Amino acid sequence: MKSLFKKKYILTFFSATFLFVAVSFKNDFFEIAKQIEIFTAAFKTINQNYVDETNPGELMNVAIKNMLAELDPYTVFFNEQDVLKFKINNTGEYTGIGAMVQRKEGRVFLKEIYKGFPADKAGLKAGDEIIQIGDINLKEYKEDASQLLQGVKNTKVNLAFERQGKKQNATIILDEVEVKAVPYYSLLADNSGYIVLSKFTEKSSSETKAAFLELKEKGATKIILDLRGNPGGLLHEAVNICNFFVPKDETIVTTKSKSEKHNSTYKTKYEPLDLEIPLVVIINERSASASEIVSGALQDLDRAVVVGNRSFGKGLVQRPLNLSYGTQVKVTISRYYTPSGRCIQALDYGNKDANGKAIKIDKENFNAFKTKGGRTVYDGGGVLPDVIVAEAKTSTVTDALLKNDAIFDFATSLYYKKPTLTNIPNVSDSDFNEFKNFIKQEKYNLDTETGRALKTLLEKAKKEKVDSSITNEYKQLQTALEKSQEQEVSKYKNEFVKLIQEELITRYQYKQGLYEFYTQNDIEINKAKAVLNNTSNYNSLLKK
Repeated sequence: MKSLFKKKYILTFFSATFLFVAVSFKNDFFEIAKQIEIFTAAFKTINQNYVDETNPGELMNVAIKNMLAELDPYTVFFNEQDVLKFKINNTGEYTGIGAMVQRKEGRVFLKEIYKGFPADKAGLKAGDEIIQIGDINLKEYKEDASQLLQGVKNTKVNLAFERQGKKQNATIILDEVEVKAVPYYSLLADNSGYIVLSKFTEKSSSETKAAFLELKEKGATKIILDLRGNPGGLLHEAVNICNFFVPKDETIVTTKSKSEKHNSTYKTKYEPLDLEIPLVVIINERSASASEIVSGALQDLDRAVVVGNRSFGKGLVQRPLNLSYGTQVKVTISRYYTPSGRCIQALDYGNKDANGKAIKIDKENFNAFKTKGGRTVYDGGGVLPDVIVAEAKTSTVTDALLKNDAIFDFATSLYYKKPTLTNIPNVSDSDFNEFKNFIKQEKYNLDTETGRALKTLLEKAKKEKVDSSITNEYKQLQTALEKSQEQEVSKYKNEFVKLIQEELITRYQYKQGLYEFYTQNDIEINKAKAVLNNTSNYNSLLKK
């Protein structure tokens, strides 16, 4: 009797639970169906009744992308063209001209030329503005112009471009382009093997493995893995790279989600390449996602000393999901956690401030975790290096002028004063003074909070029609702000000189030359070498 009562109780409990879940699902389904019906009706009504002709595809594209923007910057809709670009990013391979193309304020520029590929062979340079491709005038073209520079191998593409105000023409023959995940590696004078890993594509682990084995064969007794500026990419490639240095069946990253199917634990699958070789990983504020998985996992497992500055703080995992008509949506499906259990996501997209910006997790709310060997590490704001190189961190004003391409544009003008230079370019005091005049004349936005507040003040004054009465005061404040900004630029002269020089080296000697320059002159690489060359310090940092 007691057993029967127990069975009835259990059945009643499960029935109630099922009913609750079913009702919950039904309510969610009804709400989703309701909103879809409202949206469909609105979309149809607008297209049928709007005074001018509409473009349904463009309207829908904008609608979906703006809807997803409310969630986080990583949940995005891909139309057919976007899907192609996404595949290129994951493979690093495509047929095109071999250049980084940037669209800025409706204009199309070449940001970087890849050595030995079609654009380079045709004599194109970084800073060239593409104004026409075939019969298409880009000033009137609103789509992604980079798609016009890709196609079938050996196709001829006629270009018109502007260089330093002069119009020129070029014919480019499209060819297969492969952008290496490991663009550079070398054996340094102290027998450190230096490997640059710039992105996590399908070939990242194979290229890293090949570089590592070649460097060891040449005599490398320690390794520097440079992940600075690496925005991330494929998660499984990050796990594979960690596997080179840690044992088989070691947990590298765990993903957790509200959906059980997205909860996963990623472990190493293979025997390692080397468990003993001393290892330093360099990161900076632009190292994100898969870069943070590698640096965070190797730090948590006490397998590497991390050098540089705090990483970006992207602890969110995305997955592309197929939709109809060749489109996709890349959805944030989970958060990832390093072996110690920490999530290093820096921004809380579930909570936003008055301006709609995600709130940064406060340092006071960081949680402490322990590495495998008992060292204390923290979550909440990216991977914090074991050795911080504060002098490598750039100022706010420098970041602003990098973001709006002031340094890139000035380097372009400086390059054409000595276009045949073969030595390492130097930036003189007169060059720096010219740079200050350049950003002033071209009115580059330094994007300071004070500047934004002043601009907002004028806009409100115009709306309230009181701008004429504060004109003199506004001009005085504007002048004072410009003077203050000029002083800020002067204050960080060394940062600007360094960045201008690096941009110039890339123009003359491509990225290869820049990496070679880094191996001799870079602060963070020198710090990494110092850590590796001091065995007692290296072991102390890892508490060995």
